[in-house]
Amino acid sequence: MLTHPMVDQMQTLGLAGMAGAYRDLAEQAGSDGLSRDEWLGLMLDREMATRSDKRLANRLAAARLRFGEACIENIDFAAHRKLDRRSVLALAQGDWLKAHEHLIITGPTGTGKTWLGCAFGRQAARLDYSVLYVRMPRMFEDLGMARLDGRFPRLIDKLTRVQLLILDDWGSHGLTEQQRGDLLEIFEERYKRKSTLITAQLPVAQWHEMIGQPTIADAILDRLVHNAHRITLEGDSMRKTRTPSLLTEPDKAEIIVA
Repeated sequence: MLTHPMVDQMQTLGLAGMAGAYRDLAEQAGSDGLSRDEWLGLMLDREMATRSDKRLANRLAAARLRFGEACIENIDFAAHRKLDRRSVLALAQGDWLKAHEHLIITGPTGTGKTWLGCAFGRQAARLDYSVLYVRMPRMFEDLGMARLDGRFPRLIDKLTRVQLLILDDWGSHGLTEQQRGDLLEIFEERYKRKSTLITAQLPVAQWHEMIGQPTIADAILDRLVHNAHRITLEGDSMRKTRTPSLLTEPDKAEIIVA
């Protein structure tokens, strides 16, 4: 039979999904009753699914999400955070990404902002958008180092080109003049071209003061806030409600939500 040579040729051509489907069909009872078109259709379906899974895995690896397991399906709507199921599921459809709009998630510490942001990041990757997660303090550190070693243009290009940029811990500290300039450059390049997701403890009303310089603050917020969807979380820290009562119990796992 030509089973093995054909499978080897498919593997050589990078058609791993088709090769696997061919092998499974060849071993499956009753597959001889299928027409050539049916065999080809099943093999193509498998190849498409395999490539889609690989593309998603690559996007998630590049995204470097803090909570890689976070997903829309696992959002806890029962927790007392005033998280609206209908709004979240509507955002999960991805129309805001298609329209190059933004998403701002605010709330007290421990209410799940970062986890929720990562869930939207995974959903964006599923919808075939490129995603990158960065913490604001770390981003500014990297930009500062990049200026010294010549990587600055390449790093700015990476931050401006990604289709969904997730900025975590927005407003955790005041900004220097250089950091304000960097933010303005990033948002200017992304305006009406790419989407940004921001998580912050600081309410949006206080962002202008946090940025510092009024003219630059106006320019940044004008490009960010006015075409942004907002999710405002409330309630107590979920770390407290989900922490085991006895730290010595090994059979209970602490769930950390940032």
